[in-house]
Amino acid sequence: MFHEQGWILKRAALSPDRIALIDIHTDVRWSYKDLRNRIIRWASFFRERGFAKGERIAVYSPNKPELFAILFACEQVGLMYVPLNWRMSRPELQALLEDCTPVLVVYDDSFKESIFGLKVADSVSLTVIESLGMPENSAFEEKVNHTDPWMIIYTGGTTGMPKGVMLSYDAVNWNALNTIISWGLSEDDTTVNYMPLFHTGGLNALSIPLLMAGGTVAIGHQFDPEEALKVTDKYEATISLFVPTMYQMMIQTECFRQSSFPSMKVFLSGGAPCPATVYRSFRKKGLRFKEGYGLTEAGPNNFFIRPEDSERKVGSVGKSMLFNEIQVLDEEGNRCEKGEIGELLVKGPHVFSGYWNKPRETSEVVQDGWLRTGDLAKIDEDGDTFIVGRKKDMIITGGENVYPQEVEQCLINYSGIREAAVVGMADDKWGEIVVAFVVAVESDLYHDAVIAHCKATLASYKIPKKIVILDELPKTHVGKIDSGYLCKMLI
Repeated sequence: MFHEQGWILKRAALSPDRIALIDIHTDVRWSYKDLRNRIIRWASFFRERGFAKGERIAVYSPNKPELFAILFACEQVGLMYVPLNWRMSRPELQALLEDCTPVLVVYDDSFKESIFGLKVADSVSLTVIESLGMPENSAFEEKVNHTDPWMIIYTGGTTGMPKGVMLSYDAVNWNALNTIISWGLSEDDTTVNYMPLFHTGGLNALSIPLLMAGGTVAIGHQFDPEEALKVTDKYEATISLFVPTMYQMMIQTECFRQSSFPSMKVFLSGGAPCPATVYRSFRKKGLRFKEGYGLTEAGPNNFFIRPEDSERKVGSVGKSMLFNEIQVLDEEGNRCEKGEIGELLVKGPHVFSGYWNKPRETSEVVQDGWLRTGDLAKIDEDGDTFIVGRKKDMIITGGENVYPQEVEQCLINYSGIREAAVVGMADDKWGEIVVAFVVAVESDLYHDAVIAHCKATLASYKIPKKIVILDELPKTHVGKIDSGYLCKMLI
């Protein structure tokens, strides 16, 4: 079966003069016609170079509209788009290039020194984004298999070298359709996007779905909380996704205190559990706010919850979206009862094709069409899902199971703690003990007060036996807390 990859060009024909992309840094605005022209120019360039279907185009650049032109140009000619994480060190980037073996590395001029410090094969070409000329008035049609990989997105790599997640045309497009229909997106929607475009949250969570719907994506470079809120009003954004760390900075700004954000339908949070202080801050202003759940290997979008239900069930991600299935299984592979904790499995056309060059790792997580997420979850009587934490992170202390996310949520609800991470440490008596790493709001954080706060909501075996105060928590390249590094600190 073959699939014509032309929806972005069809969208440009339907909405040529509507604004597709905005560069927040320069305020330059691209209409869908502008985007179409840039796509055709890049696709023509790729064809002129003689690149073969399935070859990889690596991109090394900060957020900018041109990346979407390159992405969709790859779609037009059957190439695989590989965005590289610019936060990585030179050796880490070197390893990714050796893994994906691109025929071309497209880079931003500001990253010239980093690129020329890398060892690339003689057959690999380097092209600076700004060097491409004006669009050509040409058109063409390319047929590719709908199951062919369109992009490779590298994961955070907390357990070693990042794995390249292959997403097919089907996976990307079904995620977009699922999101548009389940979340009710339309051409009247605008998002402010500071999520990195080398990450599925920046590409697939809202950007590609909104472009399919005919909406507008305003792209930020480096996140600044005051700027993010100001442009939310400036561009009349309706729906935006930020991670909890960003929200914690945003609620402390003067702009957050002053504006009512009249255009915003909902603020979305993802990537980590969101502190109750953030929920309260948005509710106090009458703003709709909710959490989501996603992973690179599936979408990332899998659930939908109405903001009013999110207020009633803090921490729930809601019900599965229209075109995917979920189940929660126990250790024996049986479906869990309501309220019982087990591993979350996901199934649907949005699930990835596999890990690049890693068939064994792929077979370990995909079984009978179901993706084993490695995340623990429970489903309540209403059918709403709650994510409990990572299966591998569960702590067993004195024979009792402790889920770090529950303890972390308790800790970040304490007014004196900005961030928290909980891990297990080997112990002769208990097997493991609960250890908390926290970042204090002020310097005078008192251990006894924190323990008293925990005792009010947690069972005794869940209360941290040790609390370590840090200036900041270590993060992975995609901004998640690096629990593996914290465990090493305890050795």
